Amino acid sequence: MATTNLSYYDKNTIPNAKDFRFGIVVSEWNPDITQNLHKGAIETLLDCGALKENIISWDVPGSFELIYGCKKMIATEKLDAIIAIGNVIQGETKHFDFVCEGVTQGIVDLNIKHDVPVIFCVLTDNTKQQSIDRSGGKHGNKGIECAVAAVKMAALKNIGRNTNSVGF
Repeated sequence: MATTNLSYYDKNTIPNAKDFRFGIVVSEWNPDITQNLHKGAIETLLDCGALKENIISWDVPGSFELIYGCKKMIATEKLDAIIAIGNVIQGETKHFDFVCEGVTQGIVDLNIKHDVPVIFCVLTDNTKQQSIDRSGGKHGNKGIECAVAAVKMAALKNIGRNTNSVGF
């Protein structure tokens, strides 16, 4: 269970994102949750200095398809980081376990294989209420937390590159 507000960040500790390009791949499944996460991520990237034209968003049908969407985005776009946004809620079958394990391992594999950080912004909750609480509810918005991680990882990726970004 989350015990902190996922929306809190100190802008002074985050690199300026002005020179970075971001991709966001969003699952269409549970759109009330994923669109809130997406909105939080976009607003945070912009707040951290990213330019609107440097944020590319693609939709995929479900969380399992996030892996292919991110892989395709890596292959076709010049990006500094990608945020994979999805939501899987526990049901009565083992489907939850298979999807969560597959998506997690797929994103790990992308991070190992490619030089573009892929941020895991997939809520894997036991109930719909838990997802609501983490996508703009009482625990904040995980999309914000993941956008901050994307900015930090973009800065890490670009160590040594001549940018105006602060950090590391």
